[in-house]
Amino acid sequence: MHISAERIAQIEARRDEVQASMTRADLPADAFVKLSKEYAEIEPVANAARELRRLRQELAALETMTGGEEADPLMREMAQEEMQLLKSQLPAAERALALQLLPRDAADARPAMLEIRAGTGGDEAALFAGDLFRMYQRYADSQGWKLEMLSANASEQGGFKEVVASVNGAGVFAKLKFESGVHRVQRVPATESGGRIHTSAATVAILPEPEEVDVQIADSDLKIDIYRASGAGGQHVNTTDSAVRITHLPSGLVVIQQDERSQHKNKAKALQVLRARLYEAERERAHSEQAGARKAMVGSGDRSERIRTYNFPQGRVTDHRINLTLHRLPEILEGPGLAEIIDALIAEDEAARLAQLDGVA
Repeated sequence: MHISAERIAQIEARRDEVQASMTRADLPADAFVKLSKEYAEIEPVANAARELRRLRQELAALETMTGGEEADPLMREMAQEEMQLLKSQLPAAERALALQLLPRDAADARPAMLEIRAGTGGDEAALFAGDLFRMYQRYADSQGWKLEMLSANASEQGGFKEVVASVNGAGVFAKLKFESGVHRVQRVPATESGGRIHTSAATVAILPEPEEVDVQIADSDLKIDIYRASGAGGQHVNTTDSAVRITHLPSGLVVIQQDERSQHKNKAKALQVLRARLYEAERERAHSEQAGARKAMVGSGDRSERIRTYNFPQGRVTDHRINLTLHRLPEILEGPGLAEIIDALIAEDEAARLAQLDGVA
């Protein structure tokens, strides 16, 4: 892939222009914020462009040195060795700049809403949903992110019928977005006396969390019901009307929150979940993808719809989208081992998008 010298010059010129504009004494505060954001986005692109330009210029200078008959033989030999080194570095530098120039998903830098639901498999599916939640919790810890559980519907045997959490940190959605889909587990349940392997499934949805300004929700579009919480949860349950059910009338989306003692906290968390779901639905429409973002994202939870299989008897995890199999299931479920799968998915996505790029000129 060849990136022209003119394109490189344009990138560096724009970076310098933005940097100069930010130093103007009469610059309004809102303009400074806008320019700062653009500078943060263009600086890594410009750095990659500068490195590619440096390699090309040094290579051109060395080619000039070795081109004349009057060149000293020893100098020519040294220059040719240096040229070989530079030529070996060029493909990586060109790829680095091409990756920087790929269109960015505006949501990549956002925090994310993690939703896990038990699918086919009853109690075993709920236990597996719990395993997945702990895997993401540990992976988040390894990345220095903060994971906060927003709501959970625990099953009687353990695990979760449904669990929703917010994940905050650097580049959360960019790394987790490929986790959306049906995850399948094959193992012998603890309650299985005959030693038969059972197959269960759980669905994972990763939704980028919007800022309040991204999703405006009119009070008139909401129907808010307050009622007494039920189920396990301690002494406060069934003693106060703290549970909140919010219905978004235009879309029909319903969010229920009852984990907190405070009605106000439950309402705030329910609105946070609702806002994320509305934002993702709008993103789906904007990208002309299937209607019903969350349903399209995770499928129905049927065993046949899967992105990844966790096979306990064989100790392996297979991601079916990229045909990657790793025989390190315990390490992956511990969280940090998940990084290799996520990195491979990101690399595959980048390679596919680069292949679609006809060239940047």
